[in-house]
Amino acid sequence: MIRPILGNAVTKTKLNTLFIVIDQLRADCVFGALGAHLDLPNIRALARDAVSFENHYSVASPCGPSRVSLLTAQYTSNHGATRNGTPLKRDTPNLASVLRDDGLDPLLFGYTDTAQDPRFLPPDDPRLFSYEEVMPGFSEVLRMRLEGDSRAWEENLRANGYDVPPYPELYRPAGDTPDAPALYAAEHSDTAFLTDRTIADLDAREPGWFALLTYIRPHPPFVAPAPYHAMYDAKDMPSAKTADDPDWHPFVTTARNKASVASTVVGFPDLAASDETTRMIRKLYFGLATEVDHHIGRLISWLRESGQYDNTLIVLTADHGEMLGDYGLWGKMTFHDAAFHVPLIIRNPQSPARGAVVTAPTESTDVTPTILDCLGLDAPHSMDGRSLKPFLEGRTPKDWKQITVSELDFGNPLVPTAWQSAHGLTSDAANLSVLRKESLRYVQFAGGLPPILMDVSDGTETRNLTKKPAHVQTMLDLMHELLCHRMVNSDGTFSKTLITEDGVKVAS
Repeated sequence: MIRPILGNAVTKTKLNTLFIVIDQLRADCVFGALGAHLDLPNIRALARDAVSFENHYSVASPCGPSRVSLLTAQYTSNHGATRNGTPLKRDTPNLASVLRDDGLDPLLFGYTDTAQDPRFLPPDDPRLFSYEEVMPGFSEVLRMRLEGDSRAWEENLRANGYDVPPYPELYRPAGDTPDAPALYAAEHSDTAFLTDRTIADLDAREPGWFALLTYIRPHPPFVAPAPYHAMYDAKDMPSAKTADDPDWHPFVTTARNKASVASTVVGFPDLAASDETTRMIRKLYFGLATEVDHHIGRLISWLRESGQYDNTLIVLTADHGEMLGDYGLWGKMTFHDAAFHVPLIIRNPQSPARGAVVTAPTESTDVTPTILDCLGLDAPHSMDGRSLKPFLEGRTPKDWKQITVSELDFGNPLVPTAWQSAHGLTSDAANLSVLRKESLRYVQFAGGLPPILMDVSDGTETRNLTKKPAHVQTMLDLMHELLCHRMVNSDGTFSKTLITEDGVKVAS
């Protein structure tokens, strides 16, 4: 389950933490089939000096729910913020609130996409007009948004002579084709600006800082500044996966019709779906990923040059993945692995493992408990995840999980989604859970759609085995495991607390 390569541990006081979250980077871009075509030298160099988790999955999608789960260490069925715009209950413990209770000041460079609890704010509060708000407990140092307010970056663009249009026109290519360069130069991009400001701020701080740095890229709209827009040749891009029967499941048919390739770029509503188009979009995605990698390299270089590298806990992951045209799908609103399988790399200077590769299944809910554990703090009972610190020390924890589970809400209580309209679903019934166990995938829908059982050992996710007699028992076994998982992982806020005649008692 773990292949350790050990190095020398370094023990220092006032450990820094650099927590990097990349938006929409799928795992196989780093350590998989797509990685053979993609230049990510800095992320891979970090992996060689850290521990990589190859079988790591986000428990939720899209951006808002996935980041809430990442930072609260809860499945969406517990925290309830299941959609972009669904509020998170204000008193839900999260990474920042635990750190702040311990006297730390968790810094945010970017965004968390956390919709605020309306019960505690006046109805005209500006924070109730966007889902792209801040997780309680973080100190927002630099405000970066995709759809809304990125004033500092936009002001920087204007100061450098750009005429800055509103979103989404800011991301329209400066040319007649989708792969034309962005209107801004690489040194002025959102990725470059975010990195510049992060380094400048952290460079002025005393040791012991905690920074959450969130890169918008390679999230669409796909537009890259020169030279990244032309760094890869479309003809060299790997083809997307295809299905013998594109309509093999009704959910997939609706998903394919809902999000076309034209939705990934700005200014080309008639962009036709084709292998050529897919390759072009993939080269833009690859270019954006390489741009992020370049700036992560700058961060690592700064840590080394400032003498802080061996005193900094570094965690690098992504919130969710991206289909990139596989099976005719774009985005992350599906049950397929590419939508949830994300990279996770952790370097703890106080743990010995270097270059280790963990193949045991892990989940995004495990990241926050790991950070807290590495900083010597306990995770609240509300958190569903488990610390990965033992893996960082070269050992596998006792009774480690054998499955991963992800949840996706594809409903909308105000305006019915394409799935609700096509399949007669209420917003409460428009959700799914996917359980992964080795090469098996079991997908359970809340209502209206048939379950799915797949064996993905050959890399294919387009055959439903539920109606084949030889697989009925397997389906029932996985259904049983999914039910048990939900029952074991119910809200744990007070799961170890009892009111007794001697007062409040809490189990360890």
